[in-house]
Amino acid sequence: MSQAELERRRFLQLLAGGCAACLAASGGFFPVLAEDPAAAGEVRAPGDAGLAPRKARWWKKKDGSRIECGLCPRHCVVADIERGACGVRENRDGEYYTLVHSRPCSIHIDPVEKKPFFHVLPGASALSLATAGCNFECRFCQNWEIAQARPEQVKSATVSPEEIAALAKKNGTPAIACTYTEPVVWSEYVYDIAVAGRKVGLKTLMVSNGFIEEEPLGDLCDVLGAVKIDLKAFTEAFYRQQCRGELKPVLQTLKRLAKHGMWTEIVVLIVPTLNDGDDEIRGLARFVRDELGAEVPVHFTRFHPSYRLMNLPATPIPTLERVWQLASAEGLHFVYLGNVPGHAAENTYCPGCKRMLIRRVGMATLENRIRDGRCPDCKRLIPGVWA
Repeated sequence: MSQAELERRRFLQLLAGGCAACLAASGGFFPVLAEDPAAAGEVRAPGDAGLAPRKARWWKKKDGSRIECGLCPRHCVVADIERGACGVRENRDGEYYTLVHSRPCSIHIDPVEKKPFFHVLPGASALSLATAGCNFECRFCQNWEIAQARPEQVKSATVSPEEIAALAKKNGTPAIACTYTEPVVWSEYVYDIAVAGRKVGLKTLMVSNGFIEEEPLGDLCDVLGAVKIDLKAFTEAFYRQQCRGELKPVLQTLKRLAKHGMWTEIVVLIVPTLNDGDDEIRGLARFVRDELGAEVPVHFTRFHPSYRLMNLPATPIPTLERVWQLASAEGLHFVYLGNVPGHAAENTYCPGCKRMLIRRVGMATLENRIRDGRCPDCKRLIPGVWA
């Protein structure tokens, strides 16, 4: 065995041991790389051109050596030695490759409530990871250092899907979360992680902007355990101006997830003056109620200035409470507020008897009274992934 492989195994052993558990409490990312590159084995430092490409899925050949990507609604037409808009998929002599398969730049152990999932394994942890890249350019991106970077601009290490599943198993996390950046652009890795996780009894969760085409979404639905969609707003203007994206394909993704029977939760970051109007919130709530179902959880979370949107204040709590009231009045059964630790709207209440079922503070589940997926008092079915 080579010295590099020995070092890499040592790195993975550290990651699977107490090191990951210690950093899980820190609230920050777990950097896959050690400070000393020699301690991590097969390290790719920023600027390293030695990326390990793997044949991509969901694309077709065009004229000459050009290809058309079919992963997301952008349908990038990519010439030879060029990349798609996400920066992580490259045309090499008429063949399309992903540059980030098995190349995580962050791994961390998080509570599932951080994603946030409130109806998926309450109180459990998830081995959470990301590679570089995104197919949106949100002005308020919280993880822009890695989401808005190309693979050669961030440090990464080689960790196969099977090794990710083994790390999760050894750390006692019943779930793996593909999160932080945009998993759509590393869908091949997501798919393979989900397959590897399922073989050892783990659920794989995907935290996404929902900007994905029907075929890759269908393939992922075959192997994923749950999906959380960031619904940025309910207007095309917000998507164009703040995210360089489109709303309509995201709504289509939500409807397709419902058709597949995939457990889905929705998060809406409420940005003051930009997506918090009464009519917009009512329209959003009606879409969820009528197209997806009143039982789909919707989380309205508090904005804090970030990245390129620093000129607005944090969302006032009264604004969040108004939004909560509007969505609840439209008939949604599970409406939550996020980034307001200790608020009563973090808790889960039975839509039938109105009694508290799950008590939370921030990302901590303090009490869970749900039994066999039902309210213990009135026996109403409470939808979710509870086991």
